[in-house]
Amino acid sequence: MTFFQSLSAAGFAATAISYGPGRMGFGLFVPEFKSTFSMSTTGVGLVSSLGFAGFFVGLLVAQALLVRAGPATPVLVGLGAATLGIGVVALAPGVEVLAVGVVLAAASAGFAWTPFNDAVHRKVPDKDRQTALSKISTGTAIGISLAGAMALGMVLLGFDWRYSWSVFAALSALALAGNWAALRQVDKAPAPGPDARWQTLLRGAAAPLFGLAFVFGITSAIFLSFAADRFAQEGGAGLPDGATPAVLFIVYGLFGLAGLLTGGARDAIGLPWLLRLLLCAAAGSLALAALLPDSWPGLLLSAGLQGVNVMMTSAVLAFWSERLFPSLPSLGFTAALLATAAGNVVGPALAGLVASIAGAQVMFLGAAAIALVAAARMPGRLVADGTATAVPA
Repeated sequence: MTFFQSLSAAGFAATAISYGPGRMGFGLFVPEFKSTFSMSTTGVGLVSSLGFAGFFVGLLVAQALLVRAGPATPVLVGLGAATLGIGVVALAPGVEVLAVGVVLAAASAGFAWTPFNDAVHRKVPDKDRQTALSKISTGTAIGISLAGAMALGMVLLGFDWRYSWSVFAALSALALAGNWAALRQVDKAPAPGPDARWQTLLRGAAAPLFGLAFVFGITSAIFLSFAADRFAQEGGAGLPDGATPAVLFIVYGLFGLAGLLTGGARDAIGLPWLLRLLLCAAAGSLALAALLPDSWPGLLLSAGLQGVNVMMTSAVLAFWSERLFPSLPSLGFTAALLATAAGNVVGPALAGLVASIAGAQVMFLGAAAIALVAAARMPGRLVADGTATAVPA
């Protein structure tokens, strides 16, 4: 196996674990957690927000480790956190310990992405970079679908949810070993220049990027935290008892493979219209969860639209931040993900409170309205190539 192949495989495994069971696992198993630990909707929102806070902290720590020690260290720390956190969830006796495990597992996603972008840009020939990054990013969608498939197998075979999380922990340990072997050959990057400061990113042209990332964080986290339970509680869309969340996440992950088409879509219709359509897809997904939670078409369309939105928007954040900050690709991308993570933290906590007061339907429709307002406010021109002039939102 060539270094290009081993690095791509390692990145695929890291993102599959960290963004699959690590970051999405809590939302996938919310019905089981509510039953086992007697959790309220407000409690679900709080634990979910804590998990996304772990993702936020992971991003900050990963950037510091990347600069000081190279990409191997943050990736291995992240996979170590995933293995430990997933194991803690599998053994959790109560909500407090469950929350600790969720935070550790979700933090792993903050460590996984930007270090691999750095490694690929420095160690993979230009002609192979897009292929390598595509394979690495595909790990997210596949990891989510495989986590959903594991949960479905749990339901059909009658396994306890703790068995699934034990398997996730074992797979995470294997990914840790594989990444240790692959990343030993990647050295530390050259010392950053004097412009490599967070203040450098605070420019007017970047405001639409960070605004989109924040709204994206709010809406995607609300879906991931509450949609599976919403469909399950409203009849399960005619699926066998307990299978609804698993099917939802399988569909979500498979439709997320559309993220590989993001570049072509941007070239065909332009970045502003692509973003408007993705925000409308997010709104449609949330509205379907609000209005058609008891139907099979509602579940499929809601999960599919959200999968397309999440994976394509994630790809947009990657190339948009790189174009805005060509001399600081890692720092710029981390800043965009931090804005997303901030939305991740705020969204579920507020959504859980709204749902407990006004009901889940109102909560989902309110989240859909946020996405629609953002779509309507999207500027007609964006700095996506480093030369265009942004129109203020």
